[in-house]
Amino acid sequence: MTQIAHAEMRSAQEVIRDARITQAANGVCYTTSGDINLASADLERMVASVPPASAGALDRQALYFDPLTVSEGEKTLIAERYDSSLTERAVCHRNIDSGDSQCVFISTRLLDDKFSIAFEFFINVGHAFVAKAGVSAEFAELVWTQASSGARGETSLDAHEFRKQALAGGAARIDEKARAEYAAAAFSDAIAIYMLSLCLDVDYYELREREYPLLTPSALAERLKRVAELFPPGPGFQFNIFYRRRS
Repeated sequence: MTQIAHAEMRSAQEVIRDARITQAANGVCYTTSGDINLASADLERMVASVPPASAGALDRQALYFDPLTVSEGEKTLIAERYDSSLTERAVCHRNIDSGDSQCVFISTRLLDDKFSIAFEFFINVGHAFVAKAGVSAEFAELVWTQASSGARGETSLDAHEFRKQALAGGAARIDEKARAEYAAAAFSDAIAIYMLSLCLDVDYYELREREYPLLTPSALAERLKRVAELFPPGPGFQFNIFYRRRS
């Protein structure tokens, strides 16, 4: 009878204790655990894509790239390799506090490809930056002007829902709490998409989701240009927006 060898599991605390952390030139700290099925050159480029001006928000954070991060109630386990029997309990990422630092585990084998892994990483970077540094006033003004003028679509389900909530009472009764949450969600989204575009060539349609309509190209371009002004690309990276001509 054929026996299935299940992946070795370690607690997140064990992985944190034994990890050898690498610090990239931009200041981002990261490491790997197990068979992540991602080339080291791709991982290094992904990390290096974070502009130095925004990397400071990650000074007390380390990124752990592993095959599968598994939730067991309040306990987090890390699989050393991919195991299909674990995928239903695996999560895309898990934040764990360790002393005065935060360790972010990212499941590389739960995601489909390099694009998905990179986007998950940059989404975490975007949220970490907003949590520490807040939202740019100029960016918040831009997205609110777009929303108020009826720009179609959004950049994430959170931004979509907060925007609807903020405007539910009409122009005379703006929900200010939802408006602030909307600005924070939109800012972290724009940071993530901008960094993704530094790392990879991103086609607009690759960002689409089923749950909400994607923000129109012109409005998204405005947001990304504003983020690029705040966080210029680091050495070796370029930011450009190209519009496809209609035939």
